[in-house]
Amino acid sequence: MTPGRFITLEGGEGAGKSTQLRALAAALRGRGIDVVETREPGGSEGAEAIRALLLTGGADRWSARAEALLFAAARADHVERTIRPALARGAWVISDRFLDSSRAYQGQGELTDADIVALHRIGSEGFLPDRTLLLALPEAEAAERATARDGDAPDRIGGRASDFHRAVAAAFDRFAGDEPARFRKVDASGGAEAVTARLLAALDDLVP
Repeated sequence: MTPGRFITLEGGEGAGKSTQLRALAAALRGRGIDVVETREPGGSEGAEAIRALLLTGGADRWSARAEALLFAAARADHVERTIRPALARGAWVISDRFLDSSRAYQGQGELTDADIVALHRIGSEGFLPDRTLLLALPEAEAAERATARDGDAPDRIGGRASDFHRAVAAAFDRFAGDEPARFRKVDASGGAEAVTARLLAALDDLVP
């Protein structure tokens, strides 16, 4: 049996992850690959329930520690209920966000990157993707896309200040530099079809 692969799409607000996940999944299915599309927070019944808690309410609804624990709990259920079973049957799993988003978003300020990785080790046994595709977009273009998507109603994390999102982008860049074997940084500017082609090229060595 051809082994399953776990692919994650990462990047800041407005990078086009959701759109590109659907396009990439369709392209891989066209090559005869069984693909499961999923997202974080979410991707399983328990994790979707936690998602509703995380993304609604006021900016101060959760403390930094409570928020990180909720993300870790959602991910543990997602890995156990959705990702691992799909990989075991030989499917490819493509997720809109995973651990690196928690590292970039929750690892700001009160909690360190090591704290977030420790929670992941406990909750999900340190499970990592085979390939992480980091969608990179200039700050102004990303903000414009996010505004077009959300209007005046971003979720409680997307609505944080621009300096926070700038720090998130810097964290993603740092992760990609530290783990070049897992990460591929992909230019997310231009037309959607061109971006999808770049993502497929970044998976050439994994596609059977």
